[in-house]
Amino acid sequence: MAAEYDFIIVGSGPAGGALAYFLAQSPKKPKILILEAGSDNSDNNLRVDGKRWLTFMNKDMNYGYKTAPQTDANNREIDYSRGRGLGGSSAVNFGVFTVGAKDDYDEWSRLVEEPGESFFGWDRTKARLKKLETFHGRAPVTLENGTKYVSPRLEDHGSNGPLQVGYPAEWEDTVAPFLDQSENFGFPLNPDHNSGNPLGMSALISSAHNGRRSTARDLLQAIETLPNVTILTSFPVQRLVFDPSGLKNPKVIGVESNSTRFRASKEVILCAGSLDTPKILMHSGIGPVDQLSRFSIPLVHQNEAIGQNLRDHGFCPLVYLRKTPPLSDRARFYSSPLAQEEAIAQWSKDGTGPWAKFACQTGIGFFKLPDLVSSPEFLALPEAEQSYLNKPTIPHWEIFSHFPIHWFMPEAFPTLPTGDLSAGEEVDASRFDYTCLLVFLYNAQARGSVSLQSADPNVPLVFDPKFLSHPYDRRAAVEALREALRYTRTELFIEEHRLHDEEAGGVIAAPTPTGDNKGGEPNDEDLLDYWRNTISSSWHMSGTVKMGRAGEKDAVVDHKFSLIGVEGLRVADMSVAPVLLSGHTQAGAYLTGVAAAERILEDYGM
Repeated sequence: MAAEYDFIIVGSGPAGGALAYFLAQSPKKPKILILEAGSDNSDNNLRVDGKRWLTFMNKDMNYGYKTAPQTDANNREIDYSRGRGLGGSSAVNFGVFTVGAKDDYDEWSRLVEEPGESFFGWDRTKARLKKLETFHGRAPVTLENGTKYVSPRLEDHGSNGPLQVGYPAEWEDTVAPFLDQSENFGFPLNPDHNSGNPLGMSALISSAHNGRRSTARDLLQAIETLPNVTILTSFPVQRLVFDPSGLKNPKVIGVESNSTRFRASKEVILCAGSLDTPKILMHSGIGPVDQLSRFSIPLVHQNEAIGQNLRDHGFCPLVYLRKTPPLSDRARFYSSPLAQEEAIAQWSKDGTGPWAKFACQTGIGFFKLPDLVSSPEFLALPEAEQSYLNKPTIPHWEIFSHFPIHWFMPEAFPTLPTGDLSAGEEVDASRFDYTCLLVFLYNAQARGSVSLQSADPNVPLVFDPKFLSHPYDRRAAVEALREALRYTRTELFIEEHRLHDEEAGGVIAAPTPTGDNKGGEPNDEDLLDYWRNTISSSWHMSGTVKMGRAGEKDAVVDHKFSLIGVEGLRVADMSVAPVLLSGHTQAGAYLTGVAAAERILEDYGM
């Protein structure tokens, strides 16, 4: 182990992994140390594509965070999972690889750069995407008329990057019909949601290939044998180490992990994410004065914006039983422990089979809500925010299909198989023949916070996203859910699902009319109550160490990722994002790491 490194990267998730990958390959071969709090996550069985929905339940790989009680969500404490171990949250997320909207990145540029600069704009972002990915952009050869659903311009994508992304080799037989039904309903098909314009219904691009999930660990594996790279696991960073010589501005010269100090001759880059990067800063004496003094943490540098501006996407589920018989292949598979065990053997052999098929391809749609933009809640927003929300590629909501909800709502599936093959249990397979649609609220205006609750740096912060606290968020949530329900009222959907009163139990999760409205369609209050009872976090936490211009009261880092007022320290993760990207933020985190690498290589002439 070298006594001193050029750069220390704290965190090995998508941002840290991408930063390390591109920084390490500089011809000048800077010495790089990557510190990860968790283990190496080396077990190949953690990469089963169809089990992407289950990995977060592994307590060794998940910090297990929860929010503070949410006042506008019936005081519920909501799951706030964060990944632990090499790969960070990419090791436990659901593999959704959505870049977001062209207008997101152009807005990012507008907010932090001078006129005429476009480092964070879409054109530069697309170039980074091409460097990052190896894109497998073809529909399955067995899918009839596959180019109707999947026809990206391959020249817009990468073919030699370290991250494998694309579509699975086999789709469930209900995916293409769902896309067709969506088109018939009025949701236009989009052949590539990562083109810069996500609007429309698409086949999902995932961070997976040949039945195997891709994580940021793949990028680290590609560089771990380089002589200038050191990767250490089980080294959580508690605080930063400062130059004691009394410079005008504090200067970071290293980090402390479990009483061990590591020195950086050039810079430390925090990539610990929106929940833990602020924690390291605050326990190092960088942050809001009142919080630091409350826990007797000596002040090194005041910045009241650290831990503020927390933003996230919330979602709620709609779940309906399908009419049977016939019973779907999916229901047979999910209701049979034996079939699942046999499928693991097949996957281990060649990466194929049911675990490379079921819930590996979904539909994902991003849309605007025309009535929303004329609502009083929208018109009360600042003009700049209205302008942004009206940009041509910015969606107001998302719908997501084929989600395996039975693992997340076990109370609704009392016959969920235990997996004990010796039990001889009988399972009602028809209970697994359901349709699940997730409804996501985009561009929520609530600004939450993360804050200290202890002087112990190993104690998590308090996380308060303030879900549904803003009037716009409540209006947008109601309108998005109403639009999704309109889809479930189409003739074909009704024909295929058990929605009628005489078929009791066919609706597993959906809003119901109450009071004087009972028997009709749910009204605004019914829809909002449903959101309050069911909203979950999509784990897209952003903005707590916000990028901006020096002098702005909410700016923490500048356009070069440097922490304003502190030398030798940068932050490169989704905590710096000044916009909440219009998509699932995994891809945005990778791209943030790529952008930070470009900045550092440029600044040091490497």
